[in-house]
Amino acid sequence: MIAMTPPVLSDHELHRLLAEDVPFGDLTTDSLGIAARSGKIRFFARDPMLVCGVEEAVRLFELCGAQAKIHAASGSDAPTETLLLEASGRADALHRGWKTAQTLMEWCSGIATSAAAIVAAARLGHPNAMVAGTRKNVPGTRRLAAKAFRAGGAVMHRIGLSESILIFAEHRLFIGQERPAETVARLHRQCPEKRVVVEVANLEEALAWADADVLQLEKFPPPAVAEVVAALAALGSTTLVAAAGGIHARNAEEYVRAGARLLVTTAPHLAQPRDVQVRFESFNSQI
Repeated sequence: MIAMTPPVLSDHELHRLLAEDVPFGDLTTDSLGIAARSGKIRFFARDPMLVCGVEEAVRLFELCGAQAKIHAASGSDAPTETLLLEASGRADALHRGWKTAQTLMEWCSGIATSAAAIVAAARLGHPNAMVAGTRKNVPGTRRLAAKAFRAGGAVMHRIGLSESILIFAEHRLFIGQERPAETVARLHRQCPEKRVVVEVANLEEALAWADADVLQLEKFPPPAVAEVVAALAALGSTTLVAAAGGIHARNAEEYVRAGARLLVTTAPHLAQPRDVQVRFESFNSQI
């Protein structure tokens, strides 16, 4: 039995995706008079990919009235020609779900595949290195993007502003004369179950905020990351060093070897969608 995660979108949200593509019926299928014909649709990996979004795709077909089955769950490695899912039923149901399901899977699998590549590269530098995805997703797609990052072995840096503390320079403009250590201590008192993360732009800022739980080094090159790590060690600071800005699969290992144990990246959000091939089969009968 295939282990699968449930869809992250509700039936209502999936119906909205279908309504966007088929707002007033399928003019071509209806005009051809083939709606009641029966058939099958199958999705295959045209190129190697890390699969994601198949649960949502299957549910889309089910909501259209077809029967659907997963063959490769989200998080699965799929070599070329891997069968990902299949659905059977009326032609109008298959055509209604086709493009929405295919595009959703291609986009989610693109993010997951990219995230997995960054994770693999980072762990060449250190086996415990973690990769975290930013919240810079296309608005309205965050739950799918978060699922795709997790499918690729990454975590989410922030789901939103409500659940995490990340102090930017833009916040510090309003703090006044309060010392960094006092700010960190105040936040620990106010939010005792949360870690305090501070984004810094240079070594001086990093040392000033060395009491933070996590220092996020924004757009530091790897040698500058190594300099910060060494300086923090000399102070006896145990803060976790995260590197952010311009992180991708080609430089992830170098950043980890420089001492960053958390890599914060937007790159998977911008990844090329993976190619899902669709094959139809007609049963030449009405149902």
